[in-house]
Amino acid sequence: MTKSLRRCRWCGREFEPGEGPGRPPLYCRRSHRQRHYEARTLAARHGLGPRDALVDRTTLARLNDRLYVLEAACEDVRRDLADAPDIDAYRAAVVHLLEAALPLRSAFLEPRAIGEG
Repeated sequence: MTKSLRRCRWCGREFEPGEGPGRPPLYCRRSHRQRHYEARTLAARHGLGPRDALVDRTTLARLNDRLYVLEAACEDVRRDLADAPDIDAYRAAVVHLLEAALPLRSAFLEPRAIGEG
């Protein structure tokens, strides 16, 4: 029987929950559980809600660049498949979209408490 992978609430990485009684873990490490608690506490002291996020400009710019590449690839595919395409056109379109989308798969906004360096 294969175990289902979970994503850590702190770092976002996939992990395999261990066997045992009780609720399934939400974090891949105990230290990540502690960091998440500290970040929530610090954010609350600064008036940030659970839906608010702090992201540095470089990370946001990198993510926006990757999204732009995917958006452009979608437009390219839409244009290329507008005329009666054949199977090779569909194959090329899938490859083009995959190449544009794969960098986003690894994109993750690392959680960071306010004031951390």
